[in-house]
Amino acid sequence: MSQDISFRRINKLAIPALVAGIVEPLLSTTDLAIVGNIQNNATESIAAIGIVGAFLSMLIWVFGQTRSAISSIVSQYLGADKLEEIEDLPAQAVFIVIVASLVILLLSYPFAKQIFEFYNAQGIILDFSIQYYKIRVFGFPFTLFVIAVFGIFRGLQNTYYPMLIAIVGTIVNIVLDFVLVYGIENYIPAMNIQGAAYASVIAQFVMALLSLYLLLTKTTIRLKFKLPFNSEIPHFINIIVNLFVRTIALNVALYFGTSYATAYGKEYIAAYTIGFNIWLMGAFMIDGYSSAGNILSGKLLGAKKYKILLQLGRKLVIYGLLFGSTLAVIGFIFYTFIGQIFTKEPLVLKQFYKSFWIILLMQPVCSVAFIFDGMFKGMGEAKYLRNLLLIATAFIFIPVLMIFDYWNYKLNAIWIAFYLWMIARSIPLLLIFKNKFLPLANQQKAE
Repeated sequence: MSQDISFRRINKLAIPALVAGIVEPLLSTTDLAIVGNIQNNATESIAAIGIVGAFLSMLIWVFGQTRSAISSIVSQYLGADKLEEIEDLPAQAVFIVIVASLVILLLSYPFAKQIFEFYNAQGIILDFSIQYYKIRVFGFPFTLFVIAVFGIFRGLQNTYYPMLIAIVGTIVNIVLDFVLVYGIENYIPAMNIQGAAYASVIAQFVMALLSLYLLLTKTTIRLKFKLPFNSEIPHFINIIVNLFVRTIALNVALYFGTSYATAYGKEYIAAYTIGFNIWLMGAFMIDGYSSAGNILSGKLLGAKKYKILLQLGRKLVIYGLLFGSTLAVIGFIFYTFIGQIFTKEPLVLKQFYKSFWIILLMQPVCSVAFIFDGMFKGMGEAKYLRNLLLIATAFIFIPVLMIFDYWNYKLNAIWIAFYLWMIARSIPLLLIFKNKFLPLANQQKAE
């Protein structure tokens, strides 16, 4: 079985995964750009989308870990040439995901007001947050289904179909955003922030249908649920539980960021929301190379090709640094223009420009952290990711945020905390990877 990790092979996986990976933040960013230019309450609408987006991102990142778990198991069995042993696993994994998403929907819907009050939302921002969430949440099961199917495709070394699904979903969302947010005179009334929510839900539904069609017609995988559970289900759940705990730590950091920004005032939370979505976009763009690392590392580990695995890690670090640096340079060149895409409110732009430079400087470090996140997930090494993020959040992010907040840095306090948090997530993973696999590679070479 081919163990090719050439630049061409990596990019063949990474570029389609890059396109597929930016869908969820692109849906939210499209909502922001279009809603931010409505006639009335634009700032409050941006703030509401940011608060709801933070909560939905938490849910998606917590329960979306199924993609990494499925991809890790499938790719390792593919590398070991034993794929037939887990033919019933995908259907069982998807079933678990759908049940979990429906439970979350039923539990969160009645308590939307309390949830967003917890994020310090008040007045019209709270009202808009509730309206937006009570529509958007119905897309949650479709989103998790799509994420699970993407995990199956990744495990099969296929990022092309997820890219197609992502492109279709994005186009549908953008078109419907214009139609439903602004309306069509004499035909469709302007729905403002509610229109953005409906557009996202419809796009997520279309993506789910297309995912199901391509999985059933273009692969040998059949989503036919049957018992008993596959012997790998405990391993699948173990990966999810470790990543679940890790993602809770991640979302503690996101909660503190959103909560502090909201407490500073509506211009601050609006500016933070724009910055956060741009940062998220960068994260999901580098996720293309993270996905390539995820896919190839699982396969190489399954095949016990430790020397090639080390070479893959070195190559991806170089690609990540170059990619992140390129994003930063582009951001600085179009510094003023980028902010004006999302809003024309001078007070919001003032706060955005004060902190955007920190987000841009973070990009190379973020790239390395996200790439090794992907590789460790692909290898099923979730416990390292869990422990590292718990430590980074408790002993780096929260103390740094509180110190700089005390010094009245406001949004800069939040982004400085995120910057140091990302450094604390990246360097240890590099060291753990080298210390674990270099001896194995040397031993294999000696044999």
